Amino acid sequence: MLPGEDRAARRTLLVCLAAGTTTLLDQAVLNIAVPSMRHALGADTGDVQWIVAGYSLAFGLALVPGGSLGDAYGRKRFFLLGVAAFLLAGTVAATGRGPGTLIAARLVQGAAAGLVNAQVIGTLQDVFHGQDRGRALGLYAVTAGVATALGPPLGGALVALLGPGQGWRCCLLLSAPCALLTLGLGAHWLPPPRRTARDPRPDLLGIALACACTLTVMVPFIRTPDSGGQALLWAAAAPALVLALAGQQRLRARRGRPPLLHPALRTSKPYLLGTAIAMAQFGASLASSLVLTVFLQEGLGLSALRTAAVTLPSALAMGVTSACAWRVVRRIGPRAVPLGLALGIGAALAGAVVVLTVPSAALPVACAGVQALTGAAAGLTVSPNQTRVLHHVPAEAAGVAGGILQMAQRIAAAVCLSAVPAVYLRSAPAPPDGSGARAAYALASCVCAGLLAVALLLSRLSATARGRPSSPGPTDETGPGPDARPSVANI
Repeated sequence: MLPGEDRAARRTLLVCLAAGTTTLLDQAVLNIAVPSMRHALGADTGDVQWIVAGYSLAFGLALVPGGSLGDAYGRKRFFLLGVAAFLLAGTVAATGRGPGTLIAARLVQGAAAGLVNAQVIGTLQDVFHGQDRGRALGLYAVTAGVATALGPPLGGALVALLGPGQGWRCCLLLSAPCALLTLGLGAHWLPPPRRTARDPRPDLLGIALACACTLTVMVPFIRTPDSGGQALLWAAAAPALVLALAGQQRLRARRGRPPLLHPALRTSKPYLLGTAIAMAQFGASLASSLVLTVFLQEGLGLSALRTAAVTLPSALAMGVTSACAWRVVRRIGPRAVPLGLALGIGAALAGAVVVLTVPSAALPVACAGVQALTGAAAGLTVSPNQTRVLHHVPAEAAGVAGGILQMAQRIAAAVCLSAVPAVYLRSAPAPPDGSGARAAYALASCVCAGLLAVALLLSRLSATARGRPSSPGPTDETGPGPDARPSVANI
């Protein structure tokens, strides 16, 4: 029989995992239904960009203010509010009759998802400590990664079974039962709200400037191609806003008030480099998945169901390797992340070689094999890196730190989901033929390999910043930790 505190911690973890599954599955499952959704709504390219990438935009915008509000006023009420808004907006999106309704609903849904996930990261850091914090954050990262990888197979199955007219709508409703379950469990199992910030008054100006910085970086990559001049104006505003945010944070600290960006976040090289690694890996992963989906359906003419079957091994491999990742970390320490990134680079390059050399009849099977390698690489990278990034974050900045990490990933998603598919679409003939689509996909895969190579270089720099420890020490995220309770080892 587990102690009461142990059981409460496990229940909290299950609620957080359910929330991660609900919000991240929703975006991933829609990718494979984009062609049928576009035809059913008569949406143009700009509409599709906003439907797909607008979710990430709103998600990213809500993370930092959501984390700050949770730190200041307690996390439970914002968690429940976010899940309820997510459920309502998802229902509106699934029943929408035009692109405008769908875009608006997805923006609201993305903001709600960002609010929820900011509370999840903060809650895990509030409840768990030492070794168990690493395990809890790792389980959350694994759950999120597997949910993202399972999205395309589930979406493909729904479109195949229900047809293109209703399939994409059911893809948007797939997360509704999960949201209802998460809402009920969260109301009963999450710990009561408590403040962790030293000053309960949030840094509203800092939040506004952080949101403005996020907008200026993300919006140019999801606007329509004919708005290039406006995109340049958005991009030009970014450096000025970053400087304004930095100055405002210094001034607030000088006045003795806690800034939005805790000093430990601004000065920690492992945190900054680990966040950059997460950006490159996350962006490359989402972009490669979307390009593969488009290539298989429009380049090779596969059905949504066969496309789902090709992508399924990625989810399975990620689940298996994620479960084994902690053993790898115990054996080789921080070198686990570079190992996973190197494997991911190999998988991306192998995908380029496969599509250029394998005959059409055997190509789906070969691509499925490459996807298994891709999933294995992600399983060795995602959760160990996230745990390293958040391990030494102070409790009073837990929500903001998690929000910044996820915001950075969402920025990477918006950029990569626009840039990498653009490389493919501009290189592929219209309409796509076999050889032209193959060459375009190979080029896009090489771009993803380049992103992972940048992440690999950053991981080596991060190892240098940490002193290249040969094995996890007692204060490392994989070490025993002096206060390793509540335990999640038996979950």
